[in-house]
Amino acid sequence: MIPMERASAPERRLLKILRALNAQDRAALMAFAEFLMAGGAGAAGSLSGDRASAPATEPQQEARPPQESVVAAIKRLRRVYPMLDPGEMLHETSALMAAHLLQGRDAAAVIDELEVLFVSRYQTQLPGISEATGDDAGDAT
Repeated sequence: MIPMERASAPERRLLKILRALNAQDRAALMAFAEFLMAGGAGAAGSLSGDRASAPATEPQQEARPPQESVVAAIKRLRRVYPMLDPGEMLHETSALMAAHLLQGRDAAAVIDELEVLFVSRYQTQLPGISEATGDDAGDAT
């Protein structure tokens, strides 16, 4: 007989909650758990470990596939914008994910908002660079 590891208190609590949910809510919980696993600060560090020595400063263009899920979109946008700290964006991305899963917002509309969020966060990193460039151009004339 193979000895089985006893589940911890949080694992038992999560299993109890999962069993109490209906099928739709179970799917939402699983999608949200996958989202957290893919986007947590610890996961981001382990996924980008190979790129840690030379983080990208420009977005890595990647086409938006048709019928993309919200979780897949978040993963894609994190690949496109590896210079952004996912921990700093966790609140906004999880709120949009919850709006989709719990409130039934259309996936395409949520993905559109996610793309706007990532672009605006990326652009907030640029003012120092673009201001310096703009000042140099202004001094030259």
